[in-house]
Amino acid sequence: MREFVVITGLSGAGRSQAGDVLEDLGWFVIDNLPPSLIPKVAELGGGAGSSVDRVVLVVGTGPYHEQVLPAVLALRTQVERLRILFLDAATDVLVRRYESTRRRHPLAEDRSLAQAIEHERRLLEAVKAEADVVVDTSELNVHQLRERVAPLFATDDDSGMQVTVTSFGYKHGLPLDTDIVLDCRFLPNPHWEPELRELSGREAPVRDFVLGQPEAVAFIDHLDGLLTLLLPAYEAEGKAYLTLAFGCTGGRHRSVAIAERVADDLSSRGQRPRVVHRDVDR
Repeated sequence: MREFVVITGLSGAGRSQAGDVLEDLGWFVIDNLPPSLIPKVAELGGGAGSSVDRVVLVVGTGPYHEQVLPAVLALRTQVERLRILFLDAATDVLVRRYESTRRRHPLAEDRSLAQAIEHERRLLEAVKAEADVVVDTSELNVHQLRERVAPLFATDDDSGMQVTVTSFGYKHGLPLDTDIVLDCRFLPNPHWEPELRELSGREAPVRDFVLGQPEAVAFIDHLDGLLTLLLPAYEAEGKAYLTLAFGCTGGRHRSVAIAERVADDLSSRGQRPRVVHRDVDR
């Protein structure tokens, strides 16, 4: 089966680095490809005698932004399997990256750097909406980007939707790369218990405190019913990746404990969820 991955997203968000990750996994990677060439590359890749069956196209945006979506939609009709990875990042992070490299943003023209980034973000909204998975690289270095991206494409298992369960702290900002966000701040906060403050939701005393609350028991019970409805429906719609995010104030106690419990429940359903605690060590 011919598989294609298109890596696109905001300039400076790490498209080339993500391509390097997939290249190390054995994919054939074409970097900085103009969108207009996508259909031709797909045609050549599937030609008679071609031994290339896993191809990554790292697609530039910038001045080509209007070509990205039509090219990607056309590619869907050409290949047996297509996944789209969209890389995003906060504007202030992208500004710092550009300032550190002293590179010019492709849409700068007569705009400030921050304005150019926001302009590109608006232009790519439709492309992002088509993505199978969105990765927020704001807090990721090169090694963390590898850890985030590699599991998404390292397996040949095509048995179903890949589910990621993540925790975060609202005071550190909402995650950009999530499908469903659930707020755990209605639960009593272990931060105010002196013996629990320095621990995290991965440790038994905090986990028992959080999950022992009557509200947490009811929340987990209702969530189980919701996921029983949603997971098969998402899979039936062909969704390849689903990210569930649980938030609390700092992302250290309540959201972590709930995320761990939900991941355990998903495992009991036959899922193999990835668990990410974005802010637990802050």
